[in-house]
Amino acid sequence: MRNILQTQWQLRPWWMNLIFVFCIYMTFIYMPFDIFFKPVAEDEEVWFGLVLHGWSAKLTEPLHWLIYGFGAYGFWKMRYWMWPWAAVYLAQVCTSMLVWNLVDQRGGGLTRGVVAMLIFMVPTIAMWRARVTFQEAGE
Repeated sequence: MRNILQTQWQLRPWWMNLIFVFCIYMTFIYMPFDIFFKPVAEDEEVWFGLVLHGWSAKLTEPLHWLIYGFGAYGFWKMRYWMWPWAAVYLAQVCTSMLVWNLVDQRGGGLTRGVVAMLIFMVPTIAMWRARVTFQEAGE
């Protein structure tokens, strides 16, 4: 088992492993809880920086689950199609961080939105530059 994990860990850079682990967590722990156990009244989903509540959130959760599932599988197998789609998704997260901070009452405004966006730009740019990593892993 240790050799399998070590081999998997060596397939990608450390920062990509963190994103891979996040996708696994979201796929197998968080999203199933969110979909099957969280009451509709407490549900929130963020799409492009806009927060959906209640049934609107509940009905869009399977799409988030699918995205994280494809992410987990794509990073696990280092599928060629993960580039550029992982970078595109991360770029969308950058934009969402800015939008959420500007439009949500819990947001921190323009300065915090720009800071959050810039923080998420780091893995976005790294992912965009990782094309060779996916090509080298091959199909």
